[in-house]
Amino acid sequence: MAKHICIVAGARPNFVKVAPLIRAIQRTDGADHQLVYAGREDDPTLEPSLFEDLQMPRPDCFLGVDSSSLNEITSRVMAQFDIYLNSHPVDVVIVVDDLASTMAAAIVAKKRGLPLAHLVAGTRSFDMKMPKEVNRLVIDALSDYLFTAGTKSRSVAQREQADGSNTYMVGNILMDTLRFNHQRFTPPEGFDLQPKGYLVFTLNRKALLADADKLRQLLTAMVEAAHSTPIVAPLRGEARKVVEALQLPSSVFRLHAPLSYLEFGWLTANALGIVTDSGNVAEEATFNGVPCITLNSYTEHQETVSVGSNVLVGEDAACLSAEVRRMVGGEWKRCALPDRWDGRTAERIVQILVGQ
Repeated sequence: MAKHICIVAGARPNFVKVAPLIRAIQRTDGADHQLVYAGREDDPTLEPSLFEDLQMPRPDCFLGVDSSSLNEITSRVMAQFDIYLNSHPVDVVIVVDDLASTMAAAIVAKKRGLPLAHLVAGTRSFDMKMPKEVNRLVIDALSDYLFTAGTKSRSVAQREQADGSNTYMVGNILMDTLRFNHQRFTPPEGFDLQPKGYLVFTLNRKALLADADKLRQLLTAMVEAAHSTPIVAPLRGEARKVVEALQLPSSVFRLHAPLSYLEFGWLTANALGIVTDSGNVAEEATFNGVPCITLNSYTEHQETVSVGSNVLVGEDAACLSAEVRRMVGGEWKRCALPDRWDGRTAERIVQILVGQ
């Protein structure tokens, strides 16, 4: 009898980690999957090309939850996922990352007595003012399988668990997707810059978007330090609106339309350097050996700093300026691939789940 594995994705970035998991399940005898998305079927962040780019099926079910209130998201996902489970047999539930919807699905699974797996477990900022930190603690505490990406996250997960035997260092599943798609990356249509001739800027973090003065200081410092090196910023939604209002010099700072997964992969893989507040983008930069500056004082994946190409500058404009000057000057640190970034993470996860 096949083991029915239910995967819950809460937002667009989750699908990049889910795609290799689904491929691994499809290759495994004795396993099948259901893919549930917390959002709407017409979610504007899910461009039509996304699932084709990732070579994965669309979700089997859309819970239809759409709200800016974290508590409302939590309650509505709990209600809708509970209804879904009433009519769909499940042997194990996998939740991804640390969103409110992730925590909601985890709570429902455990209240029903279902085995729960957390991908990616053990990540911590140790800042309880961050809603995601609360989500991480709750999900890890409830999980029967904690799948960690690195040695630090494994240590955290083991230290917090009464039984460390349910913690597995499986590696970074984002690398499965990168390795699978690397030869498929395509330059954005009409892109007129040469490889290694530009920087990439991405922005997502709500705390930064809410502080226009701080953001202006940071971006002004970045543009001045880049000098004549173009900065390409493929921003979406609120981030685009906020940055447009700052009216940065267009001769250097180029706002770009949102890109498909394969186009964005090409853009970052061929950049001279990247400035971001995204952990996923920093991980991809380490894989590609591209210098990366993260606008945060911590990272969930410390190996991108200790081994990889990532440097943390917090929200310090002077520090950002100095690092951008080093970046465009070709003075970056040596870097390497962290342990188990080998593209076999999804395979390890499925073998653990099916073998239990």
